[in-house]
Amino acid sequence: MSTNIHPTSLLLRRFATLVALAAGVTLANGQKKDMPREDVVEVPAIGEGLCVHNLFQSNMVLQRDKPIPIWGWANPGEKVSVSFAGQTKEAKADKDRAWKITLPAMEANAEAQTLTVNGKDKTLTLENILVGDVWVLGGQSNMEEPLQHVENGKLEIVSANYPGIRILTVPAQNGPKVKKGFARLHEWSNWSSRHFRKGDWDVCSPEIVRELSAIGYVFARRLHMAAQVPIGVIDASRGGTTVETWTPTPVLKKIETKEVKGLLADWDKKVTEFDPQKDLEKRVENHHNWVKNMKKQGREIPKGRTVPTDLRPGPAMDQNRPGNCYASMIAPIAGLSVKGAIFHQGYNNAGGGSAGADMYYQVFGKMITAWRDAFNDPHMPFGIISLCTAGEPQTRDDYLEKMVNGGIYIREAQYKTFLDFLKAGDENVGFASSFDKRRSWYHPQLKIPVGERISRWALATQYGFEKDIKWKPPMYTEMKIEEGQIILKMDTWVRAVTNGPIEGFAIAGKDRRFQPAEAEWLVTGKDQHNRPKHDRRVIALSSPHVPEPLHFRYAWGRNPMGNLQSADHNDLPFATQRSDDWRMENVPVKLTGFDDLPPKDFARRANHESKKALQLDDLGRRLKEAQTLIDEHKEKYEQDRAAERKRAEEKK
Repeated sequence: MSTNIHPTSLLLRRFATLVALAAGVTLANGQKKDMPREDVVEVPAIGEGLCVHNLFQSNMVLQRDKPIPIWGWANPGEKVSVSFAGQTKEAKADKDRAWKITLPAMEANAEAQTLTVNGKDKTLTLENILVGDVWVLGGQSNMEEPLQHVENGKLEIVSANYPGIRILTVPAQNGPKVKKGFARLHEWSNWSSRHFRKGDWDVCSPEIVRELSAIGYVFARRLHMAAQVPIGVIDASRGGTTVETWTPTPVLKKIETKEVKGLLADWDKKVTEFDPQKDLEKRVENHHNWVKNMKKQGREIPKGRTVPTDLRPGPAMDQNRPGNCYASMIAPIAGLSVKGAIFHQGYNNAGGGSAGADMYYQVFGKMITAWRDAFNDPHMPFGIISLCTAGEPQTRDDYLEKMVNGGIYIREAQYKTFLDFLKAGDENVGFASSFDKRRSWYHPQLKIPVGERISRWALATQYGFEKDIKWKPPMYTEMKIEEGQIILKMDTWVRAVTNGPIEGFAIAGKDRRFQPAEAEWLVTGKDQHNRPKHDRRVIALSSPHVPEPLHFRYAWGRNPMGNLQSADHNDLPFATQRSDDWRMENVPVKLTGFDDLPPKDFARRANHESKKALQLDDLGRRLKEAQTLIDEHKEKYEQDRAAERKRAEEKK
């Protein structure tokens, strides 16, 4: 969602800040305050005189078992000392006012402690600080979605009395310039038409947690209760954002692919060609046309709707300009000692066709590495939550048509990125599917189970519960083609969610025409009662419409059929994946004659053409299945009807 600071609110905050400054109480950022924390008081990113970065506040959690950097600003040359837990470190502010100290690593401590920062003539006091684990929440609106808006969220809210969990939400900022900090403020949301309190560390309570990321809260709750250590969560997610905006611009510029280079070139062109004055003139023209149309319809002009007069910054400040969200929301917290991050995103990258999915895959792994660099930990745990569902559910009737959707390919790219790290021996990158938590809205409200699922990965890999908790999705270890079947050997026992038929697989031959597959456990023989014996680690895929299959796809829909999961008392689904590398625009047939179109235009045209072809394939299959049903039952039906007529005549 798009956020900005409402002008009226800004004036009120500035007035409140002046009142607070006059009261004479010094805050950790150098400001003064004589009012409750929940009042609207803006605290700037960098205060005057001695101050600390706004990451460091009362009620925060400091990261355990790692050196703890703390930094801020003071007068040039001023000596600064920081004291915490019996340790004191000193630093001297440089000519740009910046200072930094590093406290030694400490064990977890749930007892509230005080941190003091002393300068030449000022002392800053931070109270109620715990030592535990700090996790960063990243992504877009499905990570941002607050607990109060999700299914069963109210139950979580009323029971959210966890003084050992602390919460910080980073305010949204814009622009490519790397920010050194963030303000503490009430941030206006155009989406919700209200202000949200951002930038303050808070103790987890029912009142505070209702506006926190539902996934983030459930994740924190599970970790806190299992590990019995303080947990801090820093929510740096932002609605409507793309993977490239969360990646540093210098990193993007080093990716030598046509997709990424084309993306950067397109944005450079948009920024260069934008004319603020012409933009204003167009907006004024649109306003007058709108007013004229309203009057023509006899409708009242809403109060406050006036002729635009401001010059907008344009694409340069767009939240999705590559690198912008990293520069304005990750860079301001970079350098903090943290435990790890979890990330849930993808919706705004789902419209770019195969080229967009290729770009996502090229960037995503680099983004993860860049975040690890930002927090000075090359092995920082990073949990990937795959793209959630959207749209109406896929059925057998529209199965093929629903396979044409860019979001599926984003979901695949996320899983492939996880596999890349895993195959490289990196056990600190986790993965959790969310497609099985189905809802048709693009903000599926089944967020609590998703938070539970990603917490399994963290608890198993980071908190010593690997013997108790399984987190990896079932994976196939071998694929073979035998007698018109695709045979998948799995690394664990698997089953359908309902113990019924396995759904969600499609297979195709060299003609690239997929059809829903019959999926069954491999029959290995018969038992003593002449019943078939099955190997529940092996799945056989077949279809009467695909006599010579070459490739499979699974859960290949935006809101897909797909019910295969682990069989060992958990609900870990087989992830969205495929064995082919055919581009979306070339299934079922390769499109030609559109090569001169820009990638997004080509994707839209190709989607349209592919859907038409696949709709025909769906219809053709249904007709064949209907005819088979008729053929199979026609003779018996006629015999039964004849018998009924005979009985009726005999009764007469």
